Amino acid sequence: MAAIGDVDEANSALGMALLHVRGEAHRDMLGRIQNELFDLGADLATPGEDFTPGEMTLRVTSEQVARLEREIDGMNEELEPLRSFILPGGAAGSAHLHLARAIVRRAERMAVVAAAQVALNPQVLIYINRLSDHLFVLARHVAKAEGGDTLWQPGATRGG
Repeated sequence: MAAIGDVDEANSALGMALLHVRGEAHRDMLGRIQNELFDLGADLATPGEDFTPGEMTLRVTSEQVARLEREIDGMNEELEPLRSFILPGGAAGSAHLHLARAIVRRAERMAVVAAAQVALNPQVLIYINRLSDHLFVLARHVAKAEGGDTLWQPGATRGG
């Protein structure tokens, strides 16, 4: 299923981001997420009707989703409210996180397609949706330490 490959690609992009992200808290978040993405891939590879985690069956749980939500909220508290769209880029750490976020969005689209064909753990779809938001906020948080977000300037190149 295409979603598994996209999740693997997202995990690889997070590995690249880790080469450029400083700060123990950020690196710890990314390390947890990388491990969870392997669990998520295993969950996707095991469709069915029973989504209870077991010793031999990895399943994404609501507790993992709740942790992502708490981390999003905690990082957002330290950021200025958005007043413009953010251009993916800035310094290396935030740029790599934006790339990983875009890949996670693709993985989400593929997981939704797969869920229309086979029974998938609903927590997988929720987790992957929240993960892309998490990576957006984390990219902003990292950008803050790297000099700030790169803001979209509507119509700036039209001339005139």
